Amino acid sequence: MTNIMHSTALSGSSPEASGYYDTALREFNIYRGDPGASVDQAIEAAPDFAMAHILKAYLFGLATEPEAAAEARSILETAKPLAKRDNEKSHVAALEALVSNNWTEAANRLDRHNFEYPHDILGLQAGHLMDFYRANARDMRDRLARVLPNWSEDQPGYSILLGMYSFGLEEAGDYAKAEAMGREAIERDPLDCWAHHAVAHVLEMQGRAEEGIVWMKSREPHWSGDDNFFKVHNWWHNALYHLDVGQADTVLQLYDKRIRGDESQVALDLVDASALLWRMQLDGHDVGDRWAEVAQAWDAHADGRLYPFNDWHAVMAYLGAGRDREVDRILSQYQLATGTGGETERWAKAKGMPLIKGFRAFWEGRFDEAVDILHPARFIANSFGGSHAQRDIIDWTLTEAAVRSGKGGAAEALASERLA
Repeated sequence: MTNIMHSTALSGSSPEASGYYDTALREFNIYRGDPGASVDQAIEAAPDFAMAHILKAYLFGLATEPEAAAEARSILETAKPLAKRDNEKSHVAALEALVSNNWTEAANRLDRHNFEYPHDILGLQAGHLMDFYRANARDMRDRLARVLPNWSEDQPGYSILLGMYSFGLEEAGDYAKAEAMGREAIERDPLDCWAHHAVAHVLEMQGRAEEGIVWMKSREPHWSGDDNFFKVHNWWHNALYHLDVGQADTVLQLYDKRIRGDESQVALDLVDASALLWRMQLDGHDVGDRWAEVAQAWDAHADGRLYPFNDWHAVMAYLGAGRDREVDRILSQYQLATGTGGETERWAKAKGMPLIKGFRAFWEGRFDEAVDILHPARFIANSFGGSHAQRDIIDWTLTEAAVRSGKGGAAEALASERLA
């Protein structure tokens, strides 16, 4: 079985182009640097390099942003005639499903891809991210469990697999093994911020906020650099720990300086901004006019078509900024969907719509209605995106709605559930 990670035996490649490709792949693996620029260098050195175009298509297709998704479709059309080998054609098939908004089909195709090519780390990482975006905890874990026996510990990229496995284990609830795997991955490669983030999730899910603060601080130089794509999300985790221990002033300082300091327009960063402001509001803190800036940034991404997990977080900002028309626009787009938009269109109607309606009811003070909507909605939300830590905002909002509605029995029951 071929290890294509550092191979020059790829359609249309050259030694120079392969070097740039390996650099881009490494940057993608650790979410650091500029893999897009590196892969463009590979394409410039070898315009017919199929895997370079395929990697670039994944970079854009996995961004969950409308403009990036359109670019991924264009790149894929370039890649198709260049893909000569079976492994390349297999990637093209997965990408065709991805750009058609059929995430589960794409992820399943990469499952089968890695049956045959267990050393293809691009397929593993792209599939792992697809599992994350569709909230499939089992495949996040088992995608790595299936291939790890084929890898040796001294093989380049082995630590990256451990980091991904750690996050899959965490999402599957195996916290002790997840933490051990994450820490081992970081010992092998301190720059692996995905592994660092997996351990951060374990600490969050186990309520170990004080340890979490120490964890983030002790490794800050490894994950907080300007060239680190994951720095905002890790700052978000840091802020959650401080919120857990009641340090609201520190949370707002982190928000202003680290999470929105450069006013990132990246959708993944905007998710963190919306989610943190909503939590602050739930906890009774005044966030001032911060909602307006985030809501404006969401305008480029929240189209009601591509990815409902993002739309839901955009709605939090629109509600906070008093932009009800944008909430209506997204809900109308869901209601008018024709059934031709792929899997994400089904997610929007079945899962995005009740969450948006429930959060709107809460924001508008209709707490009884919010409880009625969000109680069943939280059980289906685990299948349309994000992590347990991100989706925890549903349970928090539901519980707060129960308290504010005066439903003492519901509030006590939900609190007991959470404490357990």
